[in-house]
Amino acid sequence: MKELLRSTDPTILAFATALLEGEDIDCFQMDVNMSILEGGIGIFPRRLMVRTDDLTRAERVMRDNEIPLGR
Repeated sequence: MKELLRSTDPTILAFATALLEGEDIDCFQMDVNMSILEGGIGIFPRRLMVRTDDLTRAERVMRDNEIPLGR
């Protein structure tokens, strides 16, 4: 899997996930449980991962919807 985007904003991650699922691109959020370690203040970014084969298509979906990749 490859990192598609990185963000501390859960709304961006939810929107990106919905867009990818609409395009039949599987994705997985990593670092979701880091909030336990940080105390819930949102300083550690979460990563959205996609399959290597889907990376180019997923990046296009993000660009078309003006979602910053944050890398």
